[in-house]
Amino acid sequence: MATSSVNPFLSDSDEESERKMGRNKEAGTPGPVAPEHGPPALLLSPQQEGGYGCGGGAAKAEVQRVPLDTIAAQLLRDQYILTALEFHTELQEAGRELPRLRDYFSNPGNFERQTSTPPKDLAPIPGQLNRAGSISTLDSLDFARYSDDGNRETDERLAVLEFELRKAKETIQSLRANLTQAAAFTESDVPLQERKNYKSSPEIQEAVKPLEKRALNFLVNEYLLKINYKLTSITFSDENDDQDFELWDDVGLNIPKPPDLLQMYREYGSHATSSKEMTDVAVGVKPKDLEALPNDTELAALQQPQPQEQAKMVQELQDQLSILNSEKLFLASQIRQLKSEIEVLKQQNLAAVAAAPESATLPPTTSEQVPQIRPMDSGEYLDVRSFENDSCNAEKVEMNTCPIDANKDSNIHSIAPSTVTTLIPHDTKETELTTAHSHEPVQFNKPNRTLSPAFHQALLSFCRMATDSRLGVEVSRIADSEQCVMLMLGRCLPHIVPNVLLAKREELIPLILCTACLHPEPKERDQLLHILFNLIKRPDDEQRQMILTGCVAFARHVGPTRVEAELLPQCWEQINHKYPERRLLVAEACGALAPYLPKEIRSSLVLSMLQQMLTEDKADLVREAVIKSLGIIMAYIDDPDKYLQGFELQMSALNDPSERVINATHQVFLPAFAAWTTELGKLQSHLIPTLLSNIEKILRDGEHGLDEHKLHLHLSAMQSLIPPLFALVLKNAPFASKAKLQGEVPQIEVTRFPRPASPLQDVATIIGSREQLSVLLQLYDNQLEHEGTTGWENLLWVVNQLLPHLIETVGNINVTSTSCVHDFSRYFWRLCRTFGKIFTNTKVKPQFQEILRLSEEAVDVSATAGNGVLTKATVPIYATGVLTCYNQEEDRKLLVGFLEDVMTTLSLSHAPLDSLKASFVELGANPAYHELLLTVLWYGVVHTSALVRCTAARMFELIVRGMNEALIDKRVAPALVTLSSDPEFSVRIATIPAFGTIMETVTQRELLERVKMQLASFLEDPQYHDQHSLHMEIIKTFGRVGPNAEPRFRDEFVLPNLHKLAISNNQQAIDTKRLDIAIQLFEAYSALSCCFISEELMVNHFLPGLKCLRIDMEHLSPEHEVILNSMVKECELKVENRTVQEPQSSMSIAASLVSEDTKTRFLNKMGQLSTSGAMLANVFQRKK
Repeated sequence: MATSSVNPFLSDSDEESERKMGRNKEAGTPGPVAPEHGPPALLLSPQQEGGYGCGGGAAKAEVQRVPLDTIAAQLLRDQYILTALEFHTELQEAGRELPRLRDYFSNPGNFERQTSTPPKDLAPIPGQLNRAGSISTLDSLDFARYSDDGNRETDERLAVLEFELRKAKETIQSLRANLTQAAAFTESDVPLQERKNYKSSPEIQEAVKPLEKRALNFLVNEYLLKINYKLTSITFSDENDDQDFELWDDVGLNIPKPPDLLQMYREYGSHATSSKEMTDVAVGVKPKDLEALPNDTELAALQQPQPQEQAKMVQELQDQLSILNSEKLFLASQIRQLKSEIEVLKQQNLAAVAAAPESATLPPTTSEQVPQIRPMDSGEYLDVRSFENDSCNAEKVEMNTCPIDANKDSNIHSIAPSTVTTLIPHDTKETELTTAHSHEPVQFNKPNRTLSPAFHQALLSFCRMATDSRLGVEVSRIADSEQCVMLMLGRCLPHIVPNVLLAKREELIPLILCTACLHPEPKERDQLLHILFNLIKRPDDEQRQMILTGCVAFARHVGPTRVEAELLPQCWEQINHKYPERRLLVAEACGALAPYLPKEIRSSLVLSMLQQMLTEDKADLVREAVIKSLGIIMAYIDDPDKYLQGFELQMSALNDPSERVINATHQVFLPAFAAWTTELGKLQSHLIPTLLSNIEKILRDGEHGLDEHKLHLHLSAMQSLIPPLFALVLKNAPFASKAKLQGEVPQIEVTRFPRPASPLQDVATIIGSREQLSVLLQLYDNQLEHEGTTGWENLLWVVNQLLPHLIETVGNINVTSTSCVHDFSRYFWRLCRTFGKIFTNTKVKPQFQEILRLSEEAVDVSATAGNGVLTKATVPIYATGVLTCYNQEEDRKLLVGFLEDVMTTLSLSHAPLDSLKASFVELGANPAYHELLLTVLWYGVVHTSALVRCTAARMFELIVRGMNEALIDKRVAPALVTLSSDPEFSVRIATIPAFGTIMETVTQRELLERVKMQLASFLEDPQYHDQHSLHMEIIKTFGRVGPNAEPRFRDEFVLPNLHKLAISNNQQAIDTKRLDIAIQLFEAYSALSCCFISEELMVNHFLPGLKCLRIDMEHLSPEHEVILNSMVKECELKVENRTVQEPQSSMSIAASLVSEDTKTRFLNKMGQLSTSGAMLANVFQRKK
C-alpha cells in the first residue's frame, strides 16, 4: 500500500466513499448513506471490534461495521490528537496498525510550532500542533519499528511521558499568560471617576481581579479546613474545580503567601490605611501625579462620626490637609513671583540681542561679571539652550523642573549664537533655601561690534559641538534637582560601566548604589542592581567585600521591603552562575543581608537558597561561605518549626568532605545553632543526646571496621557544644539572680578555659562580658564547694545523665584505635577544664574511680584478676583526659600513682596491655609528660615481679620515639641495660624492641655503639643460641628498624646477622620453630629489599641469605617460595650485569618494577660513577 497517497483528514472524501462502496459490494448489502452535513454514524460493538463475546452474533451481524480508518480520520480532523494517539497505540498492540495514523505520528511537520500568526480571516491549518520545547517529541518516535513479538513497554511509556510533558508545558505557558494578564489589570485600567466612586462609597465594591480571586479562594479553603468544615471545603473545591487548593504556587508565580484569614482579621484594626500613596523620601513627586485635594463633600464625609479606632487617623488627615493648603498658597505666591522674574529676564534678553548680539563662546573683550556664589545643594538648574528655544518653550521651562528626555532633545544640533543662561529655582521641601537667595541672571560683557546675528551664527557653527548624539544631549543639560540627577545617572551608568577597566570598576559601586537607592523608576533600579552584581566578571575577595558593603548600605537605606523585592532577586539569579566567585558573592550576601530582611523571608526563601547551595555547589569556598551565612541566619530565626531543618543542615555540614566547610561549621554555624537551641530549651533535651546516640551507633556499626573519621566529626561537634552547655548551667544556676557587677571584679585566669576555636565559642562572649562571667564563676565555685547541686537542674543533668552516658560509651570503644582514644580524651579534657577543678574533683573523678575500682586493696591479684574494665579504653581516657587537666603537684602524683597501679595490676593478672599502651602513646606525644612516664617506668624496672619488669621494658619502646636524646642517654638507656641483664629471659627479650627503636631514632654515635654491643651480645652469647623467642624478636626488630636505621649499622650489623640466622634456621629440626623464623626472615628481607645494597653485601650476605630462606620455604611454605625465586633471580641478574660492566653503585631491588630496557640504561649511567655520595648527587644536576 502506498502510504504517501493516504490523506489523514479525508474522512468524508471520495476516497472514503469509494472504499465504503467497495466494502458494500463485497458484503452484498447496501451501505448506510451518511448525512450530507454531519459525521457518519459510528456503530461499533465489542464483539465486532475485538471479536469478543459468545452470544448474540447473528442478531447483530446486520449492523454495518464502521471502518477503523474512518474513525482515525474523524479523530484527526477534529483535532482529538491524544485520543488518536491512544487509539494508534492500542491498534499497534493488537497488530492492526493503520497507515493513516502511522504516517501522521511519524511526520515531524504535524507537530512543528507555527512561527507566523495566520490572518484572522483564515482558519488554522488542520493537523498542526504547537510543538513543545522538549528534546524529544512524537516526531522522534518511530512507531513503525515495532513488531508483534517485540518488547514495546519502555518505548510506549516514553511516548506517553513525552506527550504528558508537552501538555504540562502548555499548561505552564497558559498559567504564565493568566498571571501576566492579571498583573496587567491594575487600578489604572479603571476610569478615574469609577475609582473615586469606590473610595467615596464603601458599599460599591471594585471588581475582583483573577489573581485576587484565586488567592482569596485558597485562604477561604484553608480556613474551612482549619476549623474542620470539611464538607463545606469539599463543596467549595468542587465549585472552583479550576484551582488546586493543595498548592499555593497554583495561585500565581512568585506570589508570597499572605497570613491566614484569622491573623489578617486580628491585625486589621492595628493597620492604619493612608489616603495618600507613599513615595520614597528622596524622590520628588510631580504635581500631576498627586491626587486632587479633598473637596467639601469629601471633607464632610471625613468629619462624620467614625469608629473609635479611626478617630485618630481622621484627625491626622485634617491636620495634613491644613498644612497642604497653607503650603499650596505659599507655593502659588512663589510661582507668581518667579513668573514675573522670568518675564523681566526675557525682556532684558530681547533688548540685549536687539542692541548688540552677544557671543558667549568667544573670548570677551572686557572682564566678565562674576556671578554670586551659591551653595552646591541650592537646587538650581543650568540649562544651556538657544535663545529661540528658550523663548518658545518658556512655559515648559517654568513647569518642568527636570530636563526633557534625550529622545525629545535630539533635534538640537548646535548652540545658537545668542546663548544665555537662565536660573530656574527648584521647589524643594526646604523652602527657606529657595526664598533666602534671590537668583539673578549671569551677565556677560558684550563686544562693541556691529556684526549681524546671521554672521555670528555662521561663525559659531565652526565650534564643533556634538548635541545630536545621546551623550551630547546629556552633556548639554545640567540637572537642577536630586531627582533629575538620579534620572541622568540612571540613563548614563549603563553606558559608562562597560567602558571602565575591570580592575577599577569597584570605584563605580558608590555611584551605582546611590542611584539605585534614589531612582524613582523600579525598572531602572533593577537594572542598576543587576549591573552591580555583574559589575566584575570574577570578583576577588576585596571586590566582593566592597560590593557587600554597598549592599548592606543599600539595605539600611531602603528598608526590608525593597531589599526583598530588589536585592534578593539579584542573588537568586546568580545562585547557579558558572563562576564560583559569583556564587560566593551570593552566599556571602545572604548572610550580610540577613539583619535587614523580613523575618518570614529569612526563615523561608533565604534559608532554602543556602540549603540548596550547600547540597549542590561543588566549590569548597562557596560551601564554606554558605555555612557562615547559615550561622548568621540562625541568629535571626525565631520560628521554632525551623529547628529540625537547622539540625539537618548541621549534620549535613559536619559530613561535608571539605575540611574548610567543617572548620567553618565548628567556628560559626554550630555555636550560632547552639545558641538558638539553648533558647528553645533543646540543647540538653535533643541536640546533645542525638549526637551521643549517633556516636553509639557508629561504635556499634564499627565492630567490623570503625569509621574513625565520622566518629571524629561527631566528637568535635560535642566539643564545640561544651561552652554553650556551661553557659546554660551558669545562666540557670540558683545564684544567677545574685550575679551583679559591684565594685572591682577579679580578673579571670588566662588558663581557666581552653583556647576557643572561634570567638563564638568563648564563654565570656556567650555570657555577655568577661566581668559578668567573672562574677558568675565566683558564685559557681562557691556553690559547688559549699552548697552542692541541689535544685540545679541543668548541672544535675550533666552529672546524672551526660557523664554516666559518656563513661558507658567510652567502655565500648576499641582501645587499639589511637584516633578514637585521642578524640574522647580531648573531649573529657575540655569538659573538665571548662567546668572547673572543683567540678572535676567532686563529680567527674569519683564516677571514673567507682567504675575502675582502683584502690590499695585492688592491687592484690586475687581481687583484680577479673577486673576487665582495666583492659578497656576507660583507662587511657581517664588518665589522659581527666587526670591531665590540671598540672599541679598533687595532680601529677595522682596520675603517676594511677599508671603504676594499672601497670602492676595488668601485669600480675596476665591481662592484655593495650589500655596501658594507649595511655603511654597518648601521653608520650606531649614532651611535658616524658619525665613523668619515665618515673612510672622506673617503678616497673625496680619492681620485684618479673611480670611488671617485663611490662616496663615493653613500654620503653612506645615513649622513646620523639624523646630528647639527652633524656634517652641519661634515663632510658641505663634502665634498658639494667633490664637486659635481668635474671628472667623474658625481661631481657622485652628490651630488644626498645633497643631497636633507639637505633632507628637516635643519631648520637656513642649511644648507638652501646646499643649495638648489647644486641650483639644477644646474638653471640652462647646462652641465647637456643632462645627461639629471642631470635624471633631480633629478626622482627631488624625488619622494622633496618630500612630507617643508619646505613653503616644496617650494612655491618643487620645484614650479616640475618644471614647467620638464615643459615642456622636451615638446621632447625622442629618445623614449627623453623617456619616461625622463616616467616620473620621473609618479612625482614622484603623490608630491606627497598634499601640500597652494595655489590659486596649483595654477593656475600643478601643473596646467600635469600637462598637459605628459599630452602626453608621449599619444605614449609611453597607460596612464599615463588616470591623468593623471583627475588633470587633478580639479585643474580644484577650480580651478572655488574661483573660485565664497571663497578657500579648500590641500587635497590625495588628497581625490579622498572622495565629491563630502562633499567639497563640507568645502570650504564650509574656504572660510570664511584660510590661517593657527592659524585652520585652530581648526576641529577642540570648541565650548564
